[in-house]
Amino acid sequence: MSDTTTAPAEIKLPKDLAAEKGLVNVQIDGVWHQFPRGTRMIEACRSVKVEVPHYCYHPKLSAPGNCRMCLVQMGMPPRPAPGQEPTRDENGYEIIGWMPRPVIACANTVTENMGIRTTGEIVEKCREGVMEFLLINHPLDCPICDQAGECRLQEFSVGFGRGSSRFVDLKVKKPKNVDIGPRIRLDDERCIMCSRCIRFMDEVAGDPVLGFTQRGTHTTLTVHPGRLLDSNYSLNTADICPVGALTANDFRFQMRVWFLKETKTIDVNCGTGTNITVWTRENKIHRITPRQNDEVNSCWMPDSHRLNFHYIDGDARLTEPLVRDAAGKHQSASWTQADEAIASALRQFPANQIAIIGSGRMTNEELFLSKQLANTFGDAWLSLVPRGGEADHLLIAADRNPNTTGASLIWQSADPAGSLAAIRDGVRNGSIKALISLTEDLISDAGFTSEDLAKLSFHLHVNTLANLTAKTADIVLPSSAFSEKRGSMVNLSGRLQRLNQASMPPGQAHDDWEILRDLINLFSSEKQAIPTIENTFKKLSESISEFENLTLSRIGDQGVVITETNHKIPLLENERARKAAGTING
Repeated sequence: MSDTTTAPAEIKLPKDLAAEKGLVNVQIDGVWHQFPRGTRMIEACRSVKVEVPHYCYHPKLSAPGNCRMCLVQMGMPPRPAPGQEPTRDENGYEIIGWMPRPVIACANTVTENMGIRTTGEIVEKCREGVMEFLLINHPLDCPICDQAGECRLQEFSVGFGRGSSRFVDLKVKKPKNVDIGPRIRLDDERCIMCSRCIRFMDEVAGDPVLGFTQRGTHTTLTVHPGRLLDSNYSLNTADICPVGALTANDFRFQMRVWFLKETKTIDVNCGTGTNITVWTRENKIHRITPRQNDEVNSCWMPDSHRLNFHYIDGDARLTEPLVRDAAGKHQSASWTQADEAIASALRQFPANQIAIIGSGRMTNEELFLSKQLANTFGDAWLSLVPRGGEADHLLIAADRNPNTTGASLIWQSADPAGSLAAIRDGVRNGSIKALISLTEDLISDAGFTSEDLAKLSFHLHVNTLANLTAKTADIVLPSSAFSEKRGSMVNLSGRLQRLNQASMPPGQAHDDWEILRDLINLFSSEKQAIPTIENTFKKLSESISEFENLTLSRIGDQGVVITETNHKIPLLENERARKAAGTING
């Protein structure tokens, strides 16, 4: 027999395992954690749900370290004397020696065996001092400030301030209610000089129009001489302002935020599919703000997109079905009467004389039912209306339709708008006699004229608004706006995203998928049993391979990629380059 024995495997401590993963061991408030080397202290604390108050820091912007609110106490192992080994605890970590002064967490990064304290006398006294200085000249106008309910100064003064003021002199007065741009106002006396707005306009928007002037307690935020804050991304500065210094003209003094309901959804103004939050009360939208999605829009959105919602409760809104009478005038009708008139009219035409014009603004579910409707007639003409514009090399795409990618997948067509010209010619020469137009103003956006549409024997128009096309149609059906329905869309990057309902449609307006389902049932021998939008998506996922095994709930708030398109979003490419260079953390 052999007397050799196998040596026991060396037991590795948790601290040693971290290095194998490229991580470093960091103690935060007495608890050891592991983070990638180079992580900023404030992000390390955030990731383990330890709050470090801050004003100037934003993960998508450079870190100037000028507000000093994020002060923490840092510790490192003391250097051993020559010939001595470091002192370690029972877990193998070196004993930390704490520095007698604080450091800013936003600009310093973690390293091996570092200690961070976010509480304690040194940290708490420093924060109290910082808050006291910030409040010295700040006006006591919280009851009338639009930032109330979202004010970080208010929140941190309660959580980390002194609770009383020792300042007895008169406050320094600064400019108030300054019109610095077409969509935004400045109350300079509220500014705490965090410089977030300055850095955003310089680093993200590429329009460095803001800056500080004067010195000391007289420092003020201002626009450069002869300029305005008129960038199409200017309202993002109001989003990231931690106090009420910058406010949006469109929302200023309109509603208290604690009265508003928040709904996570997506923007429908272009193919990027920016993630947004819709803020509503009593079925009215009061504002739209960007929602963070690092694969779509980061934390930002263009002003033109966020302000394009007032039409939803405007005077042109359709609220009931309209049927043209013998005298040529539109009269109100019930849905049953409208459906009967549609069925009677369309049964007169063969499939090759019927055309359906859909929209790239329709959801996947609506596009799927549109295709089914065309098949129900016997392969009727089917097309989208293309909608283009100039890309801004940030977030706005040249394709102004939010769901062109979804239409290509569902209609299985590389060019879902390819038949539009043929339909237009067919209407003009009389070979197409019946038309169903869905959510598109054909006269304004599709190259039709009133004379063209007058040649039709029958025209059904479905839309949210009264428009020139609705004026010429035989029957007009009121549908839901983007904020009033659920569904899904696929952006230009191939990401399937969810549209959520933030408000209810007015009057007798119906959801578009319900209108399409009912139209199919008018002409199909097999009635469509689709009681909910989920059922529609289920039928879609069973028919189109890219949607297989998905449901509306599985899409989630951030969406899922279902097809590769190689489309790049310029703002995200810029952000990734800055992150790789170490300029930003997020």
